[in-house]
Amino acid sequence: MSVLHLETGRRLYGGALQVLYLARGLQERGVESVVITPRGSEVASEARRRWLRVEEFPYRGEGDLLALPRLAWRFSRRDVQLVHLHSRRGADTLGAVAARLARAPVVLTRRVESPEPAWVVGTKYRLCRRVVAISEAVREVLDEQGVPTDKISLVRSAVDPSDWQEPLSRAERDREFDLPSGVPAGAMVAQFIPRKGHWVLVDALATLRGRGVAPPAMVLFGRGPLEGNARSLAEAAGVADLIRFAGFRSDLHRWLGSFDLCVHPALSEGLGVAALQACAAGVPLVAARAGGLPEVVGPEGADTLCPPGDAGALATEIQGVLSDPEGANARAQRALRRVERLFSVGEMVERNLEVYREVVASKRRPAE
Repeated sequence: MSVLHLETGRRLYGGALQVLYLARGLQERGVESVVITPRGSEVASEARRRWLRVEEFPYRGEGDLLALPRLAWRFSRRDVQLVHLHSRRGADTLGAVAARLARAPVVLTRRVESPEPAWVVGTKYRLCRRVVAISEAVREVLDEQGVPTDKISLVRSAVDPSDWQEPLSRAERDREFDLPSGVPAGAMVAQFIPRKGHWVLVDALATLRGRGVAPPAMVLFGRGPLEGNARSLAEAAGVADLIRFAGFRSDLHRWLGSFDLCVHPALSEGLGVAALQACAAGVPLVAARAGGLPEVVGPEGADTLCPPGDAGALATEIQGVLSDPEGANARAQRALRRVERLFSVGEMVERNLEVYREVVASKRRPAE
């Protein structure tokens, strides 16, 4: 079997990392995989570092109609048995149309839980033979929007815990990020976009100070259009001294396990790769009850989740971790075992491979 993976995101965020996990796992199982990505992307560089087959193409974004004939030509070649579309930045629309023109069967992975306009749902998903939902939350949204149930497959995102369990020391962490020695420190790993909820964390830190509780120092990993906004909010709330902006770090796996907690206050989340990574690193997680995040922590961690957008509740959960580090670490170890059991890369690869086999076996039937 041969599979083309179209990932039109340029940055190595959580979704793109899943594509590389999948392509590598398929390769190890004898399935030829090619990762197709925009020219000059971080995804291409990392894919090559992992010894994956990569093809780059000129791409100016989801409105780039010139990409349509390029993709259709590539999808029409005889070495293509199936096309897997992995992102929303044109891969889901231009990629689906190009595959239909090339008469190549299509699998589309949906990674976000936010609803789409009815006309988009009725058009886009009709072009796909199977839609992969990365969480129960995403599957429910697809079902509510009218995507046929038999077209939806649940394949959860994954993390490789072995990547996250040998962190550098806290002393090295404090030097790297200019943190005060001996003071608890937390991390937040997210793009600076509205749904990630950076403002909730800023308000929670201010709330802790207002309660007379010493807040943790926080290192914010990531980049995005709202970084300047987050800096301004921190200044206005009087907590700028607590926050370090670390940008995107390809070596995040070396640092995350050195933190005392990880905060994920998302307002909307398909599943939460950063939350999986925190659990894999054995770090206590404080998160919102949004999208697929309850699936990450499971029933045993449900009472630690906060209502989305509730800074007071987030402050209380952060305070709980700081006041009872032993209890928090015990919960973190249970979360690690859950991630190892339910969110393994091997499981994710096998479930996608099952979908591929079903689609290829039925490819002579027209998509509904």
